[in-house]
Amino acid sequence: MGKIHGIPITLIDKQVVSTDPFGSPVVKDVEILVDNVIVAPATTDDVTNQMSLTGKVAVYTLAIPKGDTHDWEDKEVEFFGQRWRTFGFPTEGIEDLIPLSWNKKVMVERYG
Repeated sequence: MGKIHGIPITLIDKQVVSTDPFGSPVVKDVEILVDNVIVAPATTDDVTNQMSLTGKVAVYTLAIPKGDTHDWEDKEVEFFGQRWRTFGFPTEGIEDLIPLSWNKKVMVERYG
């Protein structure tokens, strides 16, 4: 049996690159490659719960590798040749108490 591993996905983050003449921040999309992310279809319970709580349809759940410090809340991501958006709060477990390489998960919906 082979070792469990994820795929690389692209996290699209917004970073302030300058300010406009009125002092408002100017932001730019920055693509960040995150390796070893598990992509799993959302369960029927996840879909039903998220639909009733948020009105959003969960398509996949992403398992984020331990040690990752990126902000995953309400972000665009790309994988499988499509663009998705994370929603809800990422849930995180205690790294030392989780046996595999992932300790955070977040749900995604289809985007654009």
